[in-house]
Amino acid sequence: MSFFQLLMKRKELIPLVLFTTVAATGALSFALYSLRKTDVIIDRKRNPEPWETVDPTAPRKLITINQEWKPIEELQEVRKATR
Repeated sequence: MSFFQLLMKRKELIPLVLFTTVAATGALSFALYSLRKTDVIIDRKRNPEPWETVDPTAPRKLITINQEWKPIEELQEVRKATR
C-alpha cells in the first residue's frame, strides 16, 4: 500500500500531512534564509573576522522597524588605532 493510497483510505490524515509539510517547508526556508545572512559564520578558517565585512546600513533582522545606525566615535578610534 503506497502513501497516497493510505491517504485516500484515511482522509482524516490529509490536513495533518498538509500542515506538517507546510511547517517543514517554512522551517527549511527560514534556515536557508538565515544562512545567507552575513552575520552567520559557517567557515571561520577562510574568513576569521566576518564582522569586519558586515554592512552597518543593511538590516540584520527579518523585520526592522525605525532603526537607525550611528557609529560610536570611541569605537571608531579604537578600530583605527588597532589597524
